[in-house]
Amino acid sequence: MRPVVTVAEMRAADAASPVPEAMLVRRAGTAVAVSALRMLGGAYARRVVVVAGKGNNGADGRVAAEMLRRRGARVSVVGPDSRLGGCDLVIDAALGTGLRGPYDAPEPPPGALVLAVDIPSGVDGDTGRAPGRPMAAARTVTFGALKPGLLQGDGPRFAGEVEVADIGLGDVPAEISLVEDADVARLVPRRPADTHKWATAVCVVAGSPGMEGAAVLSAEGAARSGAGMVRLGVPGIGEAPGCAWPTEAVRLPLGPRGWAGDVLSVLGRCRALVVGPGLGRTADTVEGVRAVIAGAKVPVVVDADALFALGDAGSARAVVAGRRPVVVTPHDGEYERLLGEQPGPDRVAAARRLAAALGVVALVKGSLTAVASGSGEVLLSASGSERLATAGTGDVLSGVIGAFLARGMAPLDAAALAAHVHGRAASDGPAEGLVAGDLPRLVSARLSRWLGSVPERDRHRDGQRDRHRDGSGG
Repeated sequence: MRPVVTVAEMRAADAASPVPEAMLVRRAGTAVAVSALRMLGGAYARRVVVVAGKGNNGADGRVAAEMLRRRGARVSVVGPDSRLGGCDLVIDAALGTGLRGPYDAPEPPPGALVLAVDIPSGVDGDTGRAPGRPMAAARTVTFGALKPGLLQGDGPRFAGEVEVADIGLGDVPAEISLVEDADVARLVPRRPADTHKWATAVCVVAGSPGMEGAAVLSAEGAARSGAGMVRLGVPGIGEAPGCAWPTEAVRLPLGPRGWAGDVLSVLGRCRALVVGPGLGRTADTVEGVRAVIAGAKVPVVVDADALFALGDAGSARAVVAGRRPVVVTPHDGEYERLLGEQPGPDRVAAARRLAAALGVVALVKGSLTAVASGSGEVLLSASGSERLATAGTGDVLSGVIGAFLARGMAPLDAAALAAHVHGRAASDGPAEGLVAGDLPRLVSARLSRWLGSVPERDRHRDGQRDRHRDGSGG
């Protein structure tokens, strides 16, 4: 996982570094110059304008200007509010993470490339918010580690390709990490040769008359992600559901009301519970959901209508907190119902608020999905895209999380890695017309490639920290 460091954490790391500030500036400016040379394909006779402010960001830009001049480029250094003349490349070193208010950057000349230093000037380094008019960069060179503002809000739109340059700060302590493909191969446990179907069994309680598809999608998401057995209960559905039923799922007959006891009676042989997709919002359903979540002795994924059943944050915490690992997966509307406010563009802060309020692991969906524990640790997945903006994809994700929990993963890791796999699987599907029913097989194919790529001894060694975390912090 790649560390993602807040502005305050990076400033503390700079202050604590044994490397003199002048040397850090020299290294940062050198990294910018090297990146500029790659963008230009050489320096001789190329025209470069460096927009430099008064702080360290501007100092980085001036070092880059000096190096490019030595390589034969024609370089001019101007202030943050200057008009820009014709050039091949603009280096944006006006503000970096030192944003104090709206900043309207000068307009780059037609055809010029833009290289941002640390973060595009005018973009908040933590939230990604851009209250003014930044320059849109083709590339950003950031130092030491990624910043949250490069991954969320307006940041991705203005940052372009992001390159992390090592300037000698060492390992910067961070409470936020970005999930990468290699983390799935290292951290998702493979099923041992002597396993059996109940070792990774998942119970799915989902669906209702007319919404049976949600149950099918969750069940197939779990089965294709490693659940050896899926017990599927749909309250109030008889023997003839209104859609094709998953052949491998074992039916758990549930009446339209008073079904909580039947669900709890089968959880002794299951390793995780997924509850909520398509259940409906009747009073009987609300009662059943709350009783099942309160009584479950296994990790629980709470999604969709089960989130409605929890009510507001105080009511929800009384049901979920301190009992067993719980993962909640709200979209923006469900988040607002729980906390009384929209999550907003700062997904990191939003996930932390919800996790702390409920004492659970909170997954806040989006193109950047943030997963937070109650202790404030955050894992990010940037694999989401517009392909997932279609009905039922969240139901599949809940099933994948349930399967990862059943495989023995800590809840924080299970939720974040499931979100990453889910997004990457969607990228393997059609660019137009992807539907939720495509995802389970795409997820299976992704996992099959990744989980066979790392020797078992390396997976065990690299995964120790994550396998021993509870992840909830609640």
